Amino acid sequence: MTAKLVEGAPAPAFDLPRDGGGTVSLASLKGKKVVLYFYPKDDTPGCTTEAIDFTAMKAKFKAAGAEVIGVSPDTVASHEKFCKKHELDIILLADESKEMLEAYDVWKEKSMYGKTYMGVERTTVLIDGAGKIARIWPKVKVAGHAEEVLKAVQDLK
Repeated sequence: MTAKLVEGAPAPAFDLPRDGGGTVSLASLKGKKVVLYFYPKDDTPGCTTEAIDFTAMKAKFKAAGAEVIGVSPDTVASHEKFCKKHELDIILLADESKEMLEAYDVWKEKSMYGKTYMGVERTTVLIDGAGKIARIWPKVKVAGHAEEVLKAVQDLK
């Protein structure tokens, strides 16, 4: 059973492979605001729209001192194909082991057409420069979400 994330608590540490090679860890982002958005699957309609929206606003997030990072259980190769196809310019982390997804409490039982299965519940977590969880958006609706997150980043001192 995973711990429930709460605002104000330290963000769970992570160190995962990313698109384009190398790894990204929470420790390597110390001092920056971090927008972690968890999404179910590369190149599906909602996930594509969300990634394109965050890419389009990357300069504004950067100006506000934030790094935007997408996380899904897809492979690095899948992320690279997804980025190339849609000209994405954000970091995508591959959590094939689902350890980070579980640590952030987004790996959930879902159901579709009467079948239950495990999958990622679309969630965004904003981490402040001190590594604490500043805000959590559970069960994200994609339309307008990147703008809402940017406003929260800009409001974060």
